[in-house]
Amino acid sequence: MKIVLAITAILTLVNSFTLQPHHLRRSLSSVEFPKVAKPTSVVSPHYGKKKKQGGGGGGGYDKRAQKASSSSSSSTAQTDRLDSEFMFTLQKLKKKVPNSERMVLNGVDLAFYPGAKIGVVGSNGSGKSSLLKIMAGVDKDFDGVARPKPGARIGYLAQEPVLEGKTVKECIDPAVASSRAVIDEYNDLSVKLGESMSDEEMEQTMDRFNELQDQIDAGDLWELDRTVERAMDALRCPPDDALIENLSGGEKRRVALAALLLQNHDLLLLDEPTNHLDAESVQWLEVFLEQFKGTVVCITHDRYFLENVAQWILELDKGQGFPHEGNYSRWLEEKAKRLEREKQAESATAKTLQQELEWIKSTPKAKGNKSKARLSRYSELLLQSPGRSEEVRNRGEIYIPPGPRLGDVVVKAEGVSKAFGDKMLLKDVSFDLPPGSIVGVVGPNGAGKTTLVRMITGQDKPDSGTLKVGESVDMVTVGQERMDELNGDNTAYEEICEG
Repeated sequence: MKIVLAITAILTLVNSFTLQPHHLRRSLSSVEFPKVAKPTSVVSPHYGKKKKQGGGGGGGYDKRAQKASSSSSSSTAQTDRLDSEFMFTLQKLKKKVPNSERMVLNGVDLAFYPGAKIGVVGSNGSGKSSLLKIMAGVDKDFDGVARPKPGARIGYLAQEPVLEGKTVKECIDPAVASSRAVIDEYNDLSVKLGESMSDEEMEQTMDRFNELQDQIDAGDLWELDRTVERAMDALRCPPDDALIENLSGGEKRRVALAALLLQNHDLLLLDEPTNHLDAESVQWLEVFLEQFKGTVVCITHDRYFLENVAQWILELDKGQGFPHEGNYSRWLEEKAKRLEREKQAESATAKTLQQELEWIKSTPKAKGNKSKARLSRYSELLLQSPGRSEEVRNRGEIYIPPGPRLGDVVVKAEGVSKAFGDKMLLKDVSFDLPPGSIVGVVGPNGAGKTTLVRMITGQDKPDSGTLKVGESVDMVTVGQERMDELNGDNTAYEEICEG
């Protein structure tokens, strides 16, 4: 039997649909984008009945901005209306897999209301990360329109963020630099108001002083240092003076997430934000996003996180989006109903195919328009027969062959202790893993989970105590830094099969 020890944190907007926060939900309205996009249905709080509106090009990452410049003044006005109403608008968005003809996003039309909390789900390769990269302006290789609200401040957390700075402090400080500048100017004006000046200068100074005070009140900046401290502590960030080059992948992600959340954004695009977070950090993040007044679009495999945070679930499948109002459990219920409908439709198609096949066999030669039409219909049914459901088409299993028979000892620890400097990670730890067991290792970040696994695999040694692995154990490990172990010259097949 093989023991697979994986140290991972387990954790996708809407095709022709608009997502909005709970307090904005009302009736459905029909919205038509003139020429540049097909009619799309949106949830709108501003219309009591069905109306028509449009959304031409211009602004943001619009790939057709030059063409849109010749559109009518009516279309321009409607575009301005969409820009003022929606946080982000996508029209006829198409994205191909690099060096391939496969479309991961195929004519998607989306619009997002301010304050909406959207969880994005879908199978691997369905276009979740591609969608966020396009919205963030990172990926410009696409067709269609991707347009944020003018002036919108967008924050993006990538799966593998790149940190600018040599230390943690140098990465965090820029995130709050604008807030500190407001406070510094406020303090400078406080001193200046005690000095002698003309009435006109005094009036100008007081006006600016009041503006700054309003900004500080609105952003709750009076306790900025305490806010930074709470965020870094909640996300288990390393100390300020820790060197970035010495941090693990998980520590780098937590620093990047803290820096992102400390900035004043209108739209947060989060790609797997709960990766490398312990349970308490995830709970803090849930509360933060719940209280966040802006729009959140979040990719995650963490079903509990989706259950607690998402107001909408967007499922990406075959280049299209399936919107579901509600959290994760509501989405599961709706998806089960959709799959059942698809199953029934596929059953009906199969029955019709059989009837048409029997007709073809009984007819020596197709003659006349009616016969040709039936043959054409049969060809269409053949194209439909594989089924529309991704689950039906791509259902598969992974088989892990059994290893050699295990003896009495699999992994046994007695009085194991391990420290790094003055920090004691593990003290007098004892356990005995029985054959066939599946064991989850939990604990806050920095508790020693990875260190324990590294000792089991022989990568580290305990300071005291004994740790024994059975002689017949065939061990496989998957660490946090698995990406560093991959050979970029190999294909995915070669890496999986180890050459």
